[in-house]
Amino acid sequence: MFNKKYYYVFKVQYLGYRFHGWQKQPKLKTVHLMIDRTLKYILGDQGFKTLGAGRTDAMVSAQEAAFELFLQKEPLENIDEFLALFNHNLPQDIRALSIKKVDESFNIIKDSKLKEYLYMFAQGNKFHPFCAPLMTTILEPLDIELMKKGAQLFQGLHNFKTYCYKASDNGIYHREIITCELVENTVLTANFFPEQTYILRVKGKGFGRNQIRLMMGALIKLGRGDMTLDEIVESLKPESTVVLEYIAPPSGLILNKIEFEE
Repeated sequence: MFNKKYYYVFKVQYLGYRFHGWQKQPKLKTVHLMIDRTLKYILGDQGFKTLGAGRTDAMVSAQEAAFELFLQKEPLENIDEFLALFNHNLPQDIRALSIKKVDESFNIIKDSKLKEYLYMFAQGNKFHPFCAPLMTTILEPLDIELMKKGAQLFQGLHNFKTYCYKASDNGIYHREIITCELVENTVLTANFFPEQTYILRVKGKGFGRNQIRLMMGALIKLGRGDMTLDEIVESLKPESTVVLEYIAPPSGLILNKIEFEE
């Protein structure tokens, strides 16, 4: 049986465009796989286990994700030196930001307090191909002001069953979104980005499968004129019969921040 002795929380960021998500999968390149391979190379025969604070889907990126390292036998002698060594050996599209020692009472899943996601997009034209890993381009013009009003409707305590992919009848769908706003993007910039880009900023305790991408999909339909504000209101009711078939592409989604209970 694995005997956990030393516990560390790592904050990491990654570009998800070439990965099949966070979670390990047979014969597929994932973020968790590359992190464990790197740790195995550095730690050698020392036993370890890693557990993520959550998982991101294929092609989804992270400004700040987190995982816990359970280490056998000996602790890390020098955290700063290990951080530098870890980064030296990670692939170039993954970077470790910090390492913090915690005790055995810490639970990286249960102690995850809030998660903030961004969905970045541009509209109305075909833009530089280098934008593809980070943002979604909607070729049709969108009514951005109407989409801003639609985003505000998601904020608060609602039933999000309509916004969970392949929802079952026994899932937890009554959730609270602390922040939901659509604003001009000032978070990430590049000289090949279009002049105007936007982000949907969503913050909450937890989210269902593809929830934010389904929310973004509804807002895109709203901006195109294929959906109304009243339909979004109806979609958030427990008795909703609204069917949402459009899941926004994954590459525009970024896990921006994770906050933990102190």
